[in-house]
Amino acid sequence: MTNPPSKPSLWQQKPWWCQPWSIVLTGITIPSVAWVLTHRWWIFVPVTSGILLWWFVFLYLVPRQYAELASEAEHSD
Repeated sequence: MTNPPSKPSLWQQKPWWCQPWSIVLTGITIPSVAWVLTHRWWIFVPVTSGILLWWFVFLYLVPRQYAELASEAEHSD
């Protein structure tokens, strides 16, 4: 018995620096460094907010959209 073909993963097509682990690691490192170097809330909060937005887009919206498009392409064949 053969397994049905699996949906292609967005992450299989991305280089190592664009994998979820690297996005999360970078997103933790940058605000941490900003805090350690400056100890300024007015720098830390915007940096952290930008990282959270980046995570939302690249770790949630983009993979979800990719899965929807892959599913549509699979059903149109």
